Amino acid sequence: MFTGIVEELGEVVAVEHIDGDGGPQPQPGGAARLRLRGPLVTEDAGHGDSIAVNGVCLTVTDTARGEFTADVMAETLNRSVLGSLVPGSRVNLERPMALGGRLGGHLVQGHVDGTGVISERIPGEQWEIVRITLPPGLARYVVEKGSITVDGVSLTVVEAAGDSFTVSLIPTTLGLTTLGIKQPGDPVNLEVDVLAKYVERLLGAGAHTAEAAK
Repeated sequence: MFTGIVEELGEVVAVEHIDGDGGPQPQPGGAARLRLRGPLVTEDAGHGDSIAVNGVCLTVTDTARGEFTADVMAETLNRSVLGSLVPGSRVNLERPMALGGRLGGHLVQGHVDGTGVISERIPGEQWEIVRITLPPGLARYVVEKGSITVDGVSLTVVEAAGDSFTVSLIPTTLGLTTLGIKQPGDPVNLEVDVLAKYVERLLGAGAHTAEAAK
């Protein structure tokens, strides 16, 4: 479990595309093995630990000299923007929240629900407003003043529309995460508040039970 408070702005060192048998594949597709640089998040990381990369929970397979490797399944590549990473890409990195630690953002699973696209950036004196498109099916989970995770960053929704939403980015977020460098047209990973999904599921189950009791 994560909090959406990015600890480090890391960098992709290498991307190796592999086929279903684990062999090299010349063209992108199937699974991939990422090697990323993140001295802070790797200082206490080992084989089997979790690190969120742009909001995607990945399992560490190896660490060395401030770098770590992680294997990414085809399902993850298809549902997130990790498939577009290349050497030199900057990424948001976060270690899991320690039990008893402060929950600075909100409960983030590291399970991406879909991808959006930055459609507009409106700069201001102290902050910047960013509008992001919503894929079909996610709009019902996004509410004004609610929480959403964008590329692993816990943010508060300013305005929730039918097919998009806006967030306000403070200088710290702009300077310490990828959201400060992404431009209109760039895709981002989205994870909606898991509590909203559970509530929807429970209410749906309750409605079916009531209907069956008639």
